[in-house]
Amino acid sequence: MPLLYDRYDDNEELEGSEKRHLRAGVRVNSRVKVSVERQAEGRPERGEGQTMDISAHGCMAIVPGQFEVGEKLMVTNLINQKACEAVLVWRGHQVSSGWELGLRLKDPGPDFWELEF
Repeated sequence: MPLLYDRYDDNEELEGSEKRHLRAGVRVNSRVKVSVERQAEGRPERGEGQTMDISAHGCMAIVPGQFEVGEKLMVTNLINQKACEAVLVWRGHQVSSGWELGLRLKDPGPDFWELEF
């Protein structure tokens, strides 16, 4: 699998669209089925999609739904059913199957993706 290298830098001094998020560490192009869920007005809202790339600390996925940058979400790897809290740090373009979402996993554990980074 091709590896992509970037770094991640949260610039907490900037707000809204000025806030920069650069990815950290090694990323692997990988298609993993995931669900992304949030609580909206006391009821869960969920979208299922797939990752485009993954890292030890997050992923870029295509998922349908109106998720907002900064929102706390629950991401589930639908292959192994492992779930992890996440924050939406970036939302890109809308494509036919959903939105490009940059998700930072809070504490994924070493076997969330079942890969070693």
